[in-house]
Amino acid sequence: MKTSYKLFLVLGLFYLPLIFIYGHFSHWDEPVGVVGLALSTGFGLMIAGYFAVTDRKLGAGPSDRPEGEISDVSGEQGFFSPYSWTPLWLAAAIALLAFGMAVGWWIVFIAAPLVCVAVVLWTFEYFSGEHAI
Repeated sequence: MKTSYKLFLVLGLFYLPLIFIYGHFSHWDEPVGVVGLALSTGFGLMIAGYFAVTDRKLGAGPSDRPEGEISDVSGEQGFFSPYSWTPLWLAAAIALLAFGMAVGWWIVFIAAPLVCVAVVLWTFEYFSGEHAI
């Protein structure tokens, strides 16, 4: 994880000065490139932050040690969510919401409550039923 953390940190910091270089050469008239580079910076730093927190929580993995072997990776790799239909319903509700924004706003009023219900169901999935913790 430490290698991944460093990779994404360097990537995020690489894009930071490019925002200003691109802005200077485009005379700040073309905002799409600046926004794209700013998002790339943010995404790189977000992923680096995630890897840093995960690395602190789990410790150094075999990929971080020069003498690490592939067989050291065997065994449990972490927690994986059990099978669930809720992400499918959430994706369908969000697709309907996007369809409503493109076609007709009356569809948004139908889709927005469906999105809210799907988010609540997914959030509280582990508090009831067979997967309750």
